[in-house]
Amino acid sequence: MAPRAAEPTTTARSGPVRAEPPGTRPAAGAGTGSGPEPGERHRLTALQGLAALSLDAMASVAYGPEAVVLVLAAAGARGLGFTLPVTLAIAALLAVLVASYRQVIAAFPDGGGSYAVAGRHLGRRTGLVAAASLVLDYVLNVAVSVTAGVAALTSAFPGLHGQRVGICLGVLVLVTAVNLRGVVDAAKAFLVPTAVFVGSVLAMIAAGLFRDAPAATAQGAAPAALGEGATAVGALLLLKAFAAGCSALTGVEAVANAVPSFRTPAVRRAQRTEVALGALLGVMLIGLSVLIGRFHLRPVEGVTVLSQLADASLGHGAAFYVVQFATVVLLALAANTSFAGLPVLMSLLARDHHLPHLFALKADRQVHRYGVLALALVSAALLVLSGGDTNALVPLFAIGVFVGFTLCQAGMVRHWYGERPAGWRAKAALNCLGAVLTGVSAVVVTATKFAEGAWLVVLALPLLVLAFEKVHRAYAEIGERLELGSVPPAPRRSRSLVLVPVSGLSKLTCQALTAARSLGDEVLAVTVTHPAPEDRAKAEALRRDWELWDPGVELVELTSRAGALGRPVSAYVRELARARPGVQVTVLIPETEPARLWQRLLQNQRGAVVAHAVRRDTDAVICRLRLRITAGRE
Repeated sequence: MAPRAAEPTTTARSGPVRAEPPGTRPAAGAGTGSGPEPGERHRLTALQGLAALSLDAMASVAYGPEAVVLVLAAAGARGLGFTLPVTLAIAALLAVLVASYRQVIAAFPDGGGSYAVAGRHLGRRTGLVAAASLVLDYVLNVAVSVTAGVAALTSAFPGLHGQRVGICLGVLVLVTAVNLRGVVDAAKAFLVPTAVFVGSVLAMIAAGLFRDAPAATAQGAAPAALGEGATAVGALLLLKAFAAGCSALTGVEAVANAVPSFRTPAVRRAQRTEVALGALLGVMLIGLSVLIGRFHLRPVEGVTVLSQLADASLGHGAAFYVVQFATVVLLALAANTSFAGLPVLMSLLARDHHLPHLFALKADRQVHRYGVLALALVSAALLVLSGGDTNALVPLFAIGVFVGFTLCQAGMVRHWYGERPAGWRAKAALNCLGAVLTGVSAVVVTATKFAEGAWLVVLALPLLVLAFEKVHRAYAEIGERLELGSVPPAPRRSRSLVLVPVSGLSKLTCQALTAARSLGDEVLAVTVTHPAPEDRAKAEALRRDWELWDPGVELVELTSRAGALGRPVSAYVRELARARPGVQVTVLIPETEPARLWQRLLQNQRGAVVAHAVRRDTDAVICRLRLRITAGRE
């Protein structure tokens, strides 16, 4: 094996922090440059954006209409007759949201959606509430989507029910691995399942509209899942059905959150994706609602409404199984919306110093790798804690997205009032209506699901905001200590003393002393000795070899009776600092870095022990000099 040049890396005790980390602010993407920017091939087209960012919304047609039916079934056949009106109200809200988020995309091309709008127009803390609500919704979306898809799979193959947690984690690993390769690769991988699902649902709707609806379909032999004792349909029941059906609107905001992920011109591509998403989702929701009324369907225990519609429209043949299989796949992959949207949101929070700055870093494929991995880890914990049970997670779902919707709509009202472009009153009225509708939905959903577990979201939301604030205060304190934003005094030269811990003679020792002599005015080598006879023998041998070698650097022996390694070095550093005021003490710690990962496990970590003790007990600068060992021929 041949050594390569040593690479020193220096870290001060407080650690450097920048006011704006380089590369953290995504490009707006609204320009019209003459050629593609570097990395454009790792960004989304409008069609790819539809596949990467719409899976959550598209998959919601599998449970949105069913949520409406389950609520209205409490009022019997009369209540079920209101399925289409309630769905039309949801579709109208969808149109309001799509129109609003289309404007959000143009006004906030850096992404962030509700967080960006609320932060600018409603205040920083309100923006953090919107961000926290989106974070919770994205994380829960991953867990709910994966468990729902696996639940559909285990329903078809009951023998897999006992392994559902392992299957859930396997699906999560698959989606995470695809997204670590880049959002474009994820979009390409999920484009076919999305197209198959949308095509099969639209074909089912078309077939159902032209197929006769026998009266017997309405009164199947299977018992209704909910009672039909109620004879009147009250406003509260309709409001509850509307709020439940609004779960189909989750994911509508994802495009506005991830505008920087689109190719130039990013704004126009994102707007096209948002409109296409809204149009497809609206057509499917209304079409399925029409079929529910046409076939007089009601909830049946153990059979989804979508399955009943597929059976009634297409028959129990191959087309029926295509719809079922496409639904299973899309439900499981709907988590991809979170992987495409949340890392971008986390990067914006990191840019504004509300999350650690590492979440703003991008890999070569325009991937916010740390955001993807953090989402995967938290989601895996949720899957394990819930036992892979969808019912344990659904009560927590969709509350956060309604909070984000409401704050975004309210922020856009303030936006129009401040900007006052042509036709601003109509736009502001539209956003005001959306804010009222989504706000009412948020209150109703929270109240109806509070005892079922929604209280966890109500508790987690302020805690997450407090965490954002704490991170922000920490960065502010560090920035104040470093006097960021002010012009520092002219640099001046001060005397420096470099301390090099050694335990023997080697090429590493030689390179460490060479680097130390180039860094400091004075260099001292230190070695820690112990009273044990074998240790004393090693120390005496090192002393003889050092005198024979004669590197021109004094070797200081530090005695440690307790057998410690780091404390004697840190105590000596404190002694030097007291004896030589005004002299900068630097501890240069030489280490080897083997080429193979498993070989690094063989290291004794002496350097890490010394660095920890010096960092904890002194103000000395620590320099870790690593000698890379490349693999030779085997």
